[in-house]
Amino acid sequence: MEIDDGAELCFPQLLNTSCRKSTLPRSEAVFLNTLLSSISVLTVALNLLVIISVFHFRQLHTPTNILLVSLAVSDFLVGLLLMPGEILRKTSCWFLGDLMCSLYKYVSYIITSASVGDMVLISVDRYVAICHPLHYTTRITERRVKLCVCLCWFCSVLYSCLFVKYGLTQPDRYDSCYGECVIIINYIAEAIDLVLTFIVPITVIIVLYMRVFVVAVSQARAMCSHITAVTLQRSVTPTAKRSELKAARTLGILVLVFLICLCPVHCVSFAGDNALNASSASYVLYLFYFHSCLNPVIYALFYPWFKKAIIQIVTLKILQPGSCEANIL
Repeated sequence: MEIDDGAELCFPQLLNTSCRKSTLPRSEAVFLNTLLSSISVLTVALNLLVIISVFHFRQLHTPTNILLVSLAVSDFLVGLLLMPGEILRKTSCWFLGDLMCSLYKYVSYIITSASVGDMVLISVDRYVAICHPLHYTTRITERRVKLCVCLCWFCSVLYSCLFVKYGLTQPDRYDSCYGECVIIINYIAEAIDLVLTFIVPITVIIVLYMRVFVVAVSQARAMCSHITAVTLQRSVTPTAKRSELKAARTLGILVLVFLICLCPVHCVSFAGDNALNASSASYVLYLFYFHSCLNPVIYALFYPWFKKAIIQIVTLKILQPGSCEANIL
């Protein structure tokens, strides 16, 4: 019996203080680990393709694509760090120690808050492009977008540092046994996080995209009517280009998918610990992480340049001299 009990422990030598291993059936645990690991590898690979594409091809060096790269970096880190860490936390024992557990918590807040910031910046970019097309090239420049992206990541690092400072100074404060990595947030910090990383950003995104939707619909109707088109050509307010409307639609789908995956996480957080059991709460978090794999799929479906870039990368044509000047659009 002692041998059996020891076999179920994460650290058999610590009989009284070690956590027990996952109680999932072996077949279910293998299936879950295989599925999540596959999604993690796919997320890393697809987002790496996005990053290489935009950095390599000069035609893709646009303000909007810089924002997509920032989002792809956060998605890449989700697949590289957060997904494996969550697999280790929920389906196995945490063998990396208290310090790595604290760093995992810290990095997870940096990445998720940066993703939310990127979505807000994308919404602002589309709002200016559709609602104020004449001022887009002067207001949204590559230099300003790069500065905004840097500020977004800097604020995410600073915010996360303040948010999880107690976990970094006392990493094992909430661990009940050796072999687990528990993320516990007090109610005040949780309420602040709910406002700053959910309510405020989501409100801004929805308001901006409602305005974009109204303007895009009115302009689409104008382009379908010859009389209205002639009238608008003489008007002070120009219509947005068809390519801008298509980009707004694509990025709107991107934002919608993000909201669908983000809302359950914060709803569970808002409802409290008793709203779902630990297993169901984990699947809600997996859904949020899964959106990092969906973003490049959306690019592949709606952006022809991404398909062309993938072909260039996979066939190693990007290694040829002058390939960065290739016509990819």
